[in-house]
Amino acid sequence: MKAIDLAPVGGPLACLGLAFLFVAGGRGLRLGGLGLLAAGSLLLAVPVVPHGHVAFVVAALVVAVLVAGATGLLLRRWPWLLAFGTLALIPVRIPVHVGGSSSKLLLPLYVLAGGAAVQIAVETLQGDERSRELGPVAVPLAAFVLWTGLSLTWSNDVPTGDIELLAFFVPFGVIALGLARLPWSRRALTWLTVELVGMALAFAAVGFWQYQTRNIFQNPKVIVGNAYAPFYRVNSVFWDPSIYGRFLMVGIIAALVVAVRGPSLRNAAIAAGAVIVCWIGLFFSYSQSSFGGLIVAVLIVAAVIWHRRAAMAIAVVAVVFLAVSVASPHVRSALLKNSGTGLNDSTSGRAGLVSNGIKIARQNPVFGVGVGGFKHSYGELTRLRGKEPKKAASHNTPVTVAAESGIPGLALLLWIVGAVLVLTFRRLGGTFEHRATLFVGLATAAIFVHSLFYADFFEDPTTWGLLGLAALSAAALERRREELA
Repeated sequence: MKAIDLAPVGGPLACLGLAFLFVAGGRGLRLGGLGLLAAGSLLLAVPVVPHGHVAFVVAALVVAVLVAGATGLLLRRWPWLLAFGTLALIPVRIPVHVGGSSSKLLLPLYVLAGGAAVQIAVETLQGDERSRELGPVAVPLAAFVLWTGLSLTWSNDVPTGDIELLAFFVPFGVIALGLARLPWSRRALTWLTVELVGMALAFAAVGFWQYQTRNIFQNPKVIVGNAYAPFYRVNSVFWDPSIYGRFLMVGIIAALVVAVRGPSLRNAAIAAGAVIVCWIGLFFSYSQSSFGGLIVAVLIVAAVIWHRRAAMAIAVVAVVFLAVSVASPHVRSALLKNSGTGLNDSTSGRAGLVSNGIKIARQNPVFGVGVGGFKHSYGELTRLRGKEPKKAASHNTPVTVAAESGIPGLALLLWIVGAVLVLTFRRLGGTFEHRATLFVGLATAAIFVHSLFYADFFEDPTTWGLLGLAALSAAALERRREELA
């Protein structure tokens, strides 16, 4: 059996194990899920090992397993290290050559995920009987993960689908579960918020420096683009300005919740200052998708605070904005051009990607083209040259999911997002638990809006972290409600 033939076997096994961890109860099923997860991950890893570097990879794997084991023991003693470590490692991407192409992967975060798996295994062996820690999100997330894993068996681009499962779904799924299992701690969540906003401020400072010095790190594409664009984009410590913008967007939302719902006027003033600084940093990223997500979050906050009056104001603003936009000759021309190139140009090519992605989904409505198959199918549809045509990169998560996983995958995606929003917005109040759930709901909504223009919804560990924190904070809120009843 060729190494590449192992991936369609390992993908479903690993995702089945992850699904068991999400929904199965009982010690035996949970340990079985961990075993399937480990075996499937190993089968997924074999095909992506670079030729001629097997010995080095094996040695690195042994070291990673030892470090993950030690990390798991540390997490047993200090569980909240998982949350603090995950947040700190989100920007740390290391360039590696896997699956025949170069990628920037979150290798340190994978070791932390391994530690979380060790922690879950040890606790289960010691008699931990918890199950469905992710609450209402557990079932749709388990179904989506399993369906995505199965789609690797019919994917038209197995190597890309292999990396998608191995580098994102498997490790981030374990982290989400680990976060949902954390003991509730108001103090720890407060410091986690401080860490998030502090990192956002630090990254914004780097962005200011880049803008002043015209010195961009890492990304040659951004450097070339800045040489010809009428504005100057910065990416701070991230590879892509839109990922930088997404991180600042989440940091702004955290500070915004403290500013408008915090019990202390002093903390609210500090948080408001942080919002202003981070917003300026976000401005220089010129990330339209990040501003779109932030606008949605702000509108939701306004609706939470002012209720029906805010809803009416938002409706009026939307109508006025639409009327002004349609009245604009440039916008009207872009929308009404028969060729469709006007709208496509005004959205930097995203309109074409979305429309062609929808065509792929319509051609494969039930099963899709398989996980990782979007780029290959798009290239065939539009007759782009090259094994991995760059112009076929997806920019819309729902469309990509529909194309790769069919209608079942799209329905499960919407179920996941809907479950998180209902879980976090169904009860709103002024307690710390209410503020925690409000932040999670706002950040999830903002990232989902961001994914409509940039994609990378499930490829971002922040998304999975929010899934875990949504269940954790909602469970704490429910316990508080029962105590007061």
